[in-house]
Formats: sequence, structure tokens, C-alpha cells
Amino acid sequence: MSTTTPTAPAGTTRTSGARPRVPVATAVRTYLAVELRRSLRNRRSLIFSVVMPPVFFLIFGLQGDYADQSAGNGNVTAWIAVSMALYGAMVTATGGGASVSVERAQGWTRQLRLTPLRPTVYVVVKLAAAMALGAVSVAVTLAVAAATGAQMPVGAWILCALLAWVGSLVFAAFGLFMGYLLPAENVMQILGPVLALLSFGGGLFVPLGDGWWATVAQLFPTYGLAELVHAPLGGDLGVGAVVNVVAWAAIFSAGAAWRFRKDTARV
Repeated sequence: MSTTTPTAPAGTTRTSGARPRVPVATAVRTYLAVELRRSLRNRRSLIFSVVMPPVFFLIFGLQGDYADQSAGNGNVTAWIAVSMALYGAMVTATGGGASVSVERAQGWTRQLRLTPLRPTVYVVVKLAAAMALGAVSVAVTLAVAAATGAQMPVGAWILCALLAWVGSLVFAAFGLFMGYLLPAENVMQILGPVLALLSFGGGLFVPLGDGWWATVAQLFPTYGLAELVHAPLGGDLGVGAVVNVVAWAAIFSAGAAWRFRKDTARV
């Protein structure tokens, strides 16, 4: 009795036991969608990113007659709203960067090395998801402010929102850097109070005035961003504020890249 071995159709190849390779672009889109869904399902992240900034605005921005007091091209209520929008974007971006350390401790990054995703793509996707949530945070905070008495020109609304959102990339690098340095189990418990202190010290929550602290505050990583996001309201944007943003962005990015290379070099 003879047997016939089946053959593959002409023009095709067959590899025993081989799985079809997933294109990198498809893997990136899928992973980004997963990250976005996970961010929206994370109640703690949503509370700190989307709920707390507008709540802080309602607490501090509607006191007294702030709506009737001018601040550049707008009122004091608008000035506080912009501060809270930047703060929310900073918290979101920092959390996105720091979450890499938590997943690294859980072994998730090692599992991803079995996929077509490179480590750099993994980090970029994490930060992209955080920036998307940061955009929601900025939009919600400013929308609440617009509905409760904040006033400034239309162009200032748009510029302040964009500057707060894009500027938060500095703290995405900060979160990534700190995430590689601090213990994974309590990284955000440490960074949360640190961000609040930096915001107070750098003049994000309270105007600095002309005292001695105004000089010290120029060394804080929040100083340049605070000056930058309030510039559309008619504030004076000095060269020192721009240098501050560029310098801290370079420092945090260099630190994150250094720790990232050390981490990916581990077997």
C-alpha cells in the first residue's frame, strides 16, 4: 500500500510549527489601544488626573472676588485654572513615566521582549497613552473653569491648553527617570508629594512676587513651565524661564535614557 505526502500549493512556503509574524505597526497599535483602555479603567489614575485638578480649581479658583480681579488679559480665576490644568497634565505625565518601573518589577517588560515591540517602542507607547490622558485632564479642567467664571481671550485659552499639555512632556521624562531610580512599590507615593512641593516652590500655585524666594524658585523644574503656560495671559516670559524648561527637559531625558539603557542591558 502506498501513501501520498501532501504538498503545498505552488508559490507558497510552509514552515512546520511556525507562527505567523505580527507586523510591528499592528503590534504598536494594539498595545496603544490596550494602554488607553487600561488607563481609562484605572480609577485611581482617573481620580488624580481628571477629577482632582478641576476640583482643586473649584476650591481655590472661586474664592472671594477672583472672577472680578484682572490678571493680564484675563482674570485671577483664569490664572488659577491654567495652573491647575498644568498640574493635572504634570501628574498624569509623571504617573505614565513612573508606571514603567512598576511593570518592570512585575516582569511585564521581560515578557514584552518576546513580542515584536522593542523596549524603546514600549516606553513611547506608555508615554503616548499618558499624554492622551493628560490632554483629557487639561480639557476637563479648562472646561470647568470656562463654565464657572474664568475669562481670557479665545487665543489664550487655546495657547494655554497646548502649552500645558506639551510642556508636561518634561515631567514624563521626570517620571520615567524617577521610576528607574525609586522602589517600584511606592514610586507614586513619593512622587505625588514631590510634585506638590515643586509646584508650590516653582510658583505654579502662588505668584512668586519680588522677594528672595523669586530668585530661588528659578532653580525649580516647575518654574519655567509655570511662566510659559501663563504667558498667553499677558505675563512676562523671560529668557530664564525658557532656559529653565530646556535645561530640566535635557536633564530628565538624559537621566531617563541612562537608566533605560542600563535596564535593557540586563539579561
